[in-house]
Amino acid sequence: MMPMRREPDGQILVIFALSLMIIIGMTGLALDGGSTFSQRRDQQTAADLAALAGANDYLINNDESAAIARAQAVAASNGFTDGVADTVVTTVVDTSNGVAVTVTIDRPHRNSFLAIVGMATWPVTTEAQALAGFPDRASGASPFIFPISAFENDGTPKYQTPTNFGETNGDIPIGDQDLAWTNFGTGNLDTQEVGDIIDGSLEINKTLAYGEYIGQHNNGNHTQLFQDVDTYLSGLDLPVAVVDASGNFMGWATFHVISADAGSNKHVRGYFVSSFDSARLTVASCAANACPRYLGSYVLKLTD
Repeated sequence: MMPMRREPDGQILVIFALSLMIIIGMTGLALDGGSTFSQRRDQQTAADLAALAGANDYLINNDESAAIARAQAVAASNGFTDGVADTVVTTVVDTSNGVAVTVTIDRPHRNSFLAIVGMATWPVTTEAQALAGFPDRASGASPFIFPISAFENDGTPKYQTPTNFGETNGDIPIGDQDLAWTNFGTGNLDTQEVGDIIDGSLEINKTLAYGEYIGQHNNGNHTQLFQDVDTYLSGLDLPVAVVDASGNFMGWATFHVISADAGSNKHVRGYFVSSFDSARLTVASCAANACPRYLGSYVLKLTD
């Protein structure tokens, strides 16, 4: 009878070692992968908040160095300090088209289990961009105008609760609770044109100059427009142009549309959600602070 063959002890050790590495790798992918995802989420939040803070600071103080310092400070307060734990926080301020602040955060994730198999860290990079400014463009605005008399002298709206705003068939608003239709001074106004603005099929892209006349040019009830407003704009917060007693552009406010009625008592129902004020405004088509300053509504938003 032939003797039984024994597997070399060394071969068993090799198989055990390889199996152990595979187990460590799979465990590492699960645990270190989840930890990396959590870090990335926190890192993205920090980048978002830092970009918003930097853009806001620049808009208020018009100081690039201060805006960068503010962004870095907010990133640090959220756990990501430049130069600490191999963290790199980069802030870039771009004023070529409004005020855009981009914050990039790089920090390697230090692995636990995967370090055993030679992957000590994974790179994690997040980026956020925030835009700040005061819009002065008719693009995206509601095609009706309100009188400056609807606001107190300090810019506070007189109507901050649901109110019916009618129209008196005139080129411009007459009383505090009156409105008039507008195509933002681009010529004689007709129902079809303004209806296209309301439903979004026509975009008016025009920079309004302070004191520019933006009334109807030709009066009219335009009954269909009330139905269009009810269909397409109900429930929205919209920038609205504000005019003086002669229909000349004075600035912007934000108006919440509740509904509109095209019946015998034609009106748009809603209320103002922002003040009308004389804060700094930058025209989007030129460098920040190189443009005329009009009256405007504050804008601060993440764009990326």
